[in-house]
Amino acid sequence: MSRAGSGSLPRYILQRVLLVIPMIWVILTLVFFILRVAPGDPVSAALGGKISPQALEQRRQALGFNRPLIAQYWDYLSSVAHLDFGTTFSDNQPVLRVITDNGGATLYLTVAAFVLALVVGIPLGLIAGRYRDSAPDVVFRLFGILTYAAPVFFVGFLLQFYVAEPLGLPTSGDASPITIFEVPTKTHILLVDALLSGNGAAVQDVLKHLVLPATTLGLLICGVFIRLVRVNMLQTMQADYVEAAEARGLTAGKVTWRHGFRNALVPVITVVGLQFALLLSGAILTEETFNWPGIGQKLLYYINNRDYGAVQGIVTFFALAVVLISLLIDIVNALIDPRVRY
Repeated sequence: MSRAGSGSLPRYILQRVLLVIPMIWVILTLVFFILRVAPGDPVSAALGGKISPQALEQRRQALGFNRPLIAQYWDYLSSVAHLDFGTTFSDNQPVLRVITDNGGATLYLTVAAFVLALVVGIPLGLIAGRYRDSAPDVVFRLFGILTYAAPVFFVGFLLQFYVAEPLGLPTSGDASPITIFEVPTKTHILLVDALLSGNGAAVQDVLKHLVLPATTLGLLICGVFIRLVRVNMLQTMQADYVEAAEARGLTAGKVTWRHGFRNALVPVITVVGLQFALLLSGAILTEETFNWPGIGQKLLYYINNRDYGAVQGIVTFFALAVVLISLLIDIVNALIDPRVRY
C-alpha cells in the first residue's frame, strides 16, 4: 500500500514542486550577490561619470542602493515573487518590458532550432543505434561530435560565408525593414504577427531570415540527441523483451519501432528539457552573430554598458525559466514512465 502511495503522480508532483522552491532561492541568492562582488554599487557602475554626482545620488536613493545590503536582498526577493525583475539603469525602463519586447524573437528562434535538432538528431541516432559499427553509424557519430564541439559563432560564420549567398538567404536581422514596418505588433513574436496579418510575403521573409540562425543554433544540440538516442537504442535492443519480440517472428522494423525506439526515448525526454535550456544560453552568441534582435543581444548590450540592474533582471528571468522547464520535463517524464515516481 505504501509503495503505491509513494508512486502516485500527485505526490510526485508535490515533491518536485517543493524541491524547486529552495532551488529557486539558491539561484536568486547567487544572482544577487555575484553582481555585487565588485566595489561600489550597480548604479555607480552604470551611470558613474555620465550624470552629475547629485543626480547619481538621487538615483541611488530612488532605487534603494543607499539601504543596507540585507534590505536590498529582501526587496529583490519580494520583487521577483511579484514578477517584477527591476528597472534598467541606462535607459530607465522595466526589465519585464525589455523581456517582453525582445523575448519573442529569442523564443521563436529557440523553438525553431529545437525542432530542427529533434528532427535531425533523433532519426540519425536511431539509425546509428540500430546499425551499430556500420558506415552510417560512424558518419553520424562523427557528425554529432563535430556539431557539439564546434563553437556556435564559428558555425554561424561558416554558414554566412558559404551557404547564405548560394541559397540567397539573409545573414542579418529577423526580417527586412519593410516587413518590420508593415507587420503590426500584436504578440511581439514577428513570425506569429506576420501570420496573423495574413501577409504571405512577410511570412516568407521572416522564414528566410530564420533559416541560418535556427540551423546554427540547432546544430549546437543535434549531436547530443544523436549520441543519446544511439546509446539508449543500443541498450534497449539488448533487452529481454526485444529478444522475445524477435523470437515471436516480428519483423526488424516492428521490433525497432514498437519495442526499441519507444523505450529508448524515455530517458531522452529528461535530457530534452535541459537541452532546451542550453539553447537559451546558446541563443546569446547566435543572436550576436546574426544581429538577431532578441533578448540575448539585449543582454550583451547591457553587459557592455555595465547596467547590472538589467543584467540581474534578465539573468533572473532566464534562471527561473530553466527551473520551470526542468520541472515540466520531470512531470512529463513521470506521466510517460511511472517508474520514475518511486
